[in-house]
Formats: sequence, C-alpha cells, structure tokens
Amino acid sequence: MSRRHLAILTATVLAAASLTACGSGDEAGGDSKTLTYWASNQGASLEADKEILQPELDKFEQQTGIKVNVEVVPWSDLLNRLLAAATTGQGPDVVNIGNTWSASLQATGALVEFDDATLAKVGGKDRFVPAALAAAGAPDKPPAAVPLYSLAYALYYNKQSFADAGITAAPTTWEELAEVGKKLTGDGRWGLAVEGANPSENAHHAFTFGQQYGGDWFDAAGKPSFDTPQNVAAVKRYIDLMAVDKVVNPSNAEYAQNQSVSDFANGKAAMLLWQAAGANLKSQGMAPEAYGVAPVPFLATPPAGGKQVNSMVAGINIAVFKHTGNLDGALEFVKFMTSDTEQVTLNKTYGSLPAVGTVAADPAFAAEEQKVLAQALATSAAPLPQVPEESTFETLVGTAIKELFADAASGRPVTEDSVREKLTRAQQQMR
Repeated sequence: MSRRHLAILTATVLAAASLTACGSGDEAGGDSKTLTYWASNQGASLEADKEILQPELDKFEQQTGIKVNVEVVPWSDLLNRLLAAATTGQGPDVVNIGNTWSASLQATGALVEFDDATLAKVGGKDRFVPAALAAAGAPDKPPAAVPLYSLAYALYYNKQSFADAGITAAPTTWEELAEVGKKLTGDGRWGLAVEGANPSENAHHAFTFGQQYGGDWFDAAGKPSFDTPQNVAAVKRYIDLMAVDKVVNPSNAEYAQNQSVSDFANGKAAMLLWQAAGANLKSQGMAPEAYGVAPVPFLATPPAGGKQVNSMVAGINIAVFKHTGNLDGALEFVKFMTSDTEQVTLNKTYGSLPAVGTVAADPAFAAEEQKVLAQALATSAAPLPQVPEESTFETLVGTAIKELFADAASGRPVTEDSVREKLTRAQQQMR
C-alpha cells in the first residue's frame, strides 16, 4: 500500500480502531481454545448470516475444541475495520475479505501469506480453483488469503414481467437491455435496479464496462489511468441507464444497502445485475421459478480493443492476521471452512460457487443460477487489477460514479466532460 494511501486513511483507521477493540488483541491473544472471526455479510441480513454460520462454528468446536466467536460485519464497514486492524495490530484472528482487496491488504504486511508450506496446512494449493486463487494476492507473491466463496455477476429478470410485456428472451446487449427496459418501465415498476450509492458495486460495473470499451484502470506500470476516453465512455454508458434511457429509478442513486435486490424481489424492478442473488431473493419471498438468470450483456458493436468481459472475478477470501496468538488454530479453521463438506454446505446456502474444485460437480451447484455464474467465471470474467491501490480505486471511482448518479437523479446533465472531470479528480487523488 502506498505511503499516501495510508496517510489518507489514517484518520479513518484511528477512528475505527476503537470499534475494533471489541475484537482486539485480548481475543486474538494467547488463548489456544478461542478464535475471533469477522465474517462478511453474504445473506439477507447480518442476523441471517450468524444463524447460518453458528451451526458450522459449533461443529468446528466439537471437532477441535476451539470456540469461534463470530461477528458479521456489513460491507459498508468491513474495509475500514480491516485497515484499522492491520494498522493497530488489534482485531480478529480470521477474516473474510472481498477478493478485490487482497493485494491492498497484503501490502500492509498484516496478513499471513499462504506459501506452499502454509497452503499444505489447509489442504494444498491444488484444491483451489486456479482463477479464484489468482485473486488472492499480488502477482508473483504468495497469496495473502485463500478463496472461500466464488462469485460472478449475472442478469436476473422477472419472468412474469417479461411475459406481460411480450419479451421472450433476456437481452444480450446493452442496447437491447435499454430497449427492453423501456418496455418494462411504468406503472410503478422500473426496467432495472442498481446500487447507485455503493462505491464497490459502482467500481465493479465500471471495470466491466471499461473492459468492454477497451479501457484499463491501471497501466502496465500500475499507475492509474482513470480518465481515458475508453473509461469515460464506459462510465457514461452505465450512468445513461438512468440519465438517458430512464430505465432506472432516480431513487436508486441513494441505494447502498442491497435495496436494489429488494426492489427486484418485490416487483418494483424487472431486472437486476448481481452476484448470486438467489438466496437473498428467496429470503424475501421470491421463488426461484419466478425469475430467470442470464449472462450480463455485452456491447452490440464493441470498439477496437473491446474485450468479451461481462463480469469481474468476484468472490470472498478468508485470511489470517499475523497478530493472531493462535496461528495453528486459525489455519485449522481455514482448513475447516474450505473443506469439501463446508464448501457444499455454505455455498449451497448462499447460492455461490465452491472455491475448491473437488466439489464442483456436486448437485448443489447444478441450478440455472449456478450454471450461469460458473460459465461466466470460466469464459468471460476478468480479475480486477491486483495492485496495492485497488481498494482506493474502488473507493474513489465508485464515489465518482455515486456523484454522477446523484447528478442524473437531480436532472443535471451527465456528459462526457462531466464524467471525465470526475474521473480526473479521482485519478489525481490517487497520486
């Protein structure tokens, strides 16, 4: 992580340090029979995740005698709390991290690196899906984590809404999506729901659109290249779903806590771009047969250099802090969470894909949703840049897009110049 990045985050980290005290060194100290685990929010709520995880943690305690105290941390807080723990040396033993943050957190030096010997303690390198393991740290370095849940983006669509509008198939291009979205918009329903105020979601879509337009967010030397013509065009295409096509409710500019999933589940939106939404939709009363799952669209006519990428390589990794006082127990817990049994149990529950190849053929992953996600990961997903500044990229570019959505929602014009201005400012903040 760059010195400047750490300087920018110092105030946030110190403020968050008090929050981490509840999971601080006292818990991560020398008690060989207790571990503290920060889990990411994968289900419909923090409470639902704890209910899902607790029986598995009890099983681990029965097998090993090690009690695991779990806290499910919302995505809006997780990165800052991880950075605080990395900086202060106070925090949990084991953590879930978004795989796009792997290189950034690795650069702090606070995470245990999974060299071959360490990987052998959790089952061996060959157990893990190669693409997922590649998103677990900087290139040419041992991974700073191992994969736990594998994900990709898909397009979810309401079958009844499509049928009522006479639409017989999911759109395969953004141009088709805009056209279909207009037919589906009206009478209190919108064509597409987005999380316009969620920086990470925004950055993920900016990356995918950027790939399709032939853009890169970092150059070959690892320097930010946010405001290139390709990236400007890519971001504008995304914002135009609200600003020009008007298939996205302007209120979505304020969505940051999975409200877009709720809108889709409740019939307020006919389409949704999401990672493994099935479990969340089910918890909100939407039956699997009520929606279809299709690949994320591409551009009808990609420009020169445009790539056939329609998702980032998404997923959740599990990592161990070096400050743990029980490294053996922490690695035993990682081995447990990535075991065949737990990979089937947890990924089946969350609708995600296993991070280990040994259970890929299990019937639990044979549903339409999992097939679409697996196909994307195998053929058309690309990893976000594994550079130390990646987490800052998500924050700055994602926030720039949040501001552009706010402009669109307020009726202010979103032009190439205004998009470029936001991206240039974000790029300058990186330096």
